[in-house]
Amino acid sequence: MANHVKRSTLPIYLVGVVWLLFALVFSLSKPMDYVLCAVVSVAVFVVGKAIFPDKHYQIPGEPEKKEEKKQAKQEAKKPEPPKSTGNPEIDNLIKERERALSEMRRLNDSIEDETISAQIDHLESVTAKIIDQVVKEPAKLPQIRRFLNYYLPTTLKILNAYDRMDAVGVSGENIDSTKQRVERMMGTIVKAFDKQLDALFGAEAMDISTDITVMENLLSQEGLSGEGKKTDKSSDSDVTLEL
Repeated sequence: MANHVKRSTLPIYLVGVVWLLFALVFSLSKPMDYVLCAVVSVAVFVVGKAIFPDKHYQIPGEPEKKEEKKQAKQEAKKPEPPKSTGNPEIDNLIKERERALSEMRRLNDSIEDETISAQIDHLESVTAKIIDQVVKEPAKLPQIRRFLNYYLPTTLKILNAYDRMDAVGVSGENIDSTKQRVERMMGTIVKAFDKQLDALFGAEAMDISTDITVMENLLSQEGLSGEGKKTDKSSDSDVTLEL
């Protein structure tokens, strides 16, 4: 709740009445009249404040201080901790996803190169999709072990090195050559991440392909494929001649 104060106006009105009375009685023609009126006005104002004090009241639901508003906003921005899935490995995987994505966002904000920035955007999106797919299907976790243990952390390490060298703002043989190698490598890394995501759907793609092949064969055998049955014209001709 926020404290609010409503100032009492009655003491001011009483002071006005004092000046009005002094104007009628003394005509305020002498300097002493003004001094006396001012002294009486102060006394009347003090007594009026004591009799008619300011009113204090509170408005519920309104923060009392700006600091509290700021704190409330910061708390609102904090993401809720992920709920446990009951599988410790998947819980750790979700934490790793949040850590990796947070680091990619930080690097993206820090690195000014537009090409690198766009590639980091893509890596962030693909990384989230890879891990989310495994969270949905934990049986696929072994397929991304190398991705989690090597490719993802090494990519972050490379980008961090690029960020540090870029922030130096000085051109040098070691700095320039390393940055150029990172820039060339980023295209390969993006393709590797894409292939890792695609590989997670390999078994599903094979199952669907098998289902499609079987259905195509059945439809063709039943004459439901839309191609129609072929007639043997030579047989028809032979029958006609025999007749």
